[in-house]
Amino acid sequence: MIKKIGQRTLALESAPALIQWASVAGKREMEGPLSQEFDFVTGDTSFGEKTWEKAESAIQKKAVALALEKAGLQNSDIDYVFAGDLLNQCIASSFGLREFGIPLIGLYGACSTMAESLSLASIFAASGCADRCAAVASSHFCTAERQFRLPLEYGGQRTPTAQWTATAGGCVVVAAPGQGSGPRVRHVTIGKIVDLGVTDANNMGAAMAPAAADTIKTYLEDTGTAPTDYQLILTGDLGQVGSSILYDLLALDQIDIAPVHNDCGLLIYDRQSQDVKAGGSGCGCSASVLCSLILGKFARGELDNILFVATGALLSTTSSAQGESVPGIAHLVHISADRDRPTGKPAARKGGK
Repeated sequence: MIKKIGQRTLALESAPALIQWASVAGKREMEGPLSQEFDFVTGDTSFGEKTWEKAESAIQKKAVALALEKAGLQNSDIDYVFAGDLLNQCIASSFGLREFGIPLIGLYGACSTMAESLSLASIFAASGCADRCAAVASSHFCTAERQFRLPLEYGGQRTPTAQWTATAGGCVVVAAPGQGSGPRVRHVTIGKIVDLGVTDANNMGAAMAPAAADTIKTYLEDTGTAPTDYQLILTGDLGQVGSSILYDLLALDQIDIAPVHNDCGLLIYDRQSQDVKAGGSGCGCSASVLCSLILGKFARGELDNILFVATGALLSTTSSAQGESVPGIAHLVHISADRDRPTGKPAARKGGK
């Protein structure tokens, strides 16, 4: 059963389970602090393919195949796959997953795509529309640079606010209650478009932070919970600049998430040694971090109650060339351990109603 609470949060009272997951990462990610957490890593950024776009499709294909293998499932056991990427017409998803023969719902939420796909897969599983779904997202540094910025050969200078698009991807298998065990999706808050007029396409963190603040604030109000009710509030991918702005925006409403906050863009790389400027970004950043470190900690009993808030900058090369601002969006998924437990005691937030 699904129940709407507050402004725009859905309580999944029949909470679906994340029964298995898999992550894939490239060379720079393999050299970062999460190397041992990923299921598959390679120093070959082409993934054995002739083009960067085919390489990104290979990331999605590998992530789904690994997740199904780990879960002991066949393609036919998955009712729907929700997948997205950063490329025009989501070609990394459509070409990467065409061989699986699974009904595909293609998505575009920019870097928020993993939370978007996980939200929809969970809603389908909780509502009885599906027994099992797969939620997938990917990105590739070279495909993103070619599409959104400059030819790789140009060698342009990166600004301090710029973020490094992760060559990575992740897949989660979501099952209806009774179809498997694992961490449970308890709530979903669908984001709305928030645009505060940021026009710098090299400052994604600033563009996305307002949407993250809006979604987090809305969720806390809808559920009557406080940041301290959760072990971790994980955004992705605001990086260093966006995370700082997020704290400032939430402080205007007397909300302090800093003690329990981290960001996928800050976890995937070592900013001091890897020269990624403000941190990581891309659909595959939050997807791979969630499907490696975070869900791995659930499996090890190190985490049992988190908010996963993936953020996206909804720009295109056309909109940037026409002088448009960069709208942001953020979707939130509340994940807790596979047991009956309160979803956070009601708490009066500082300055809250």
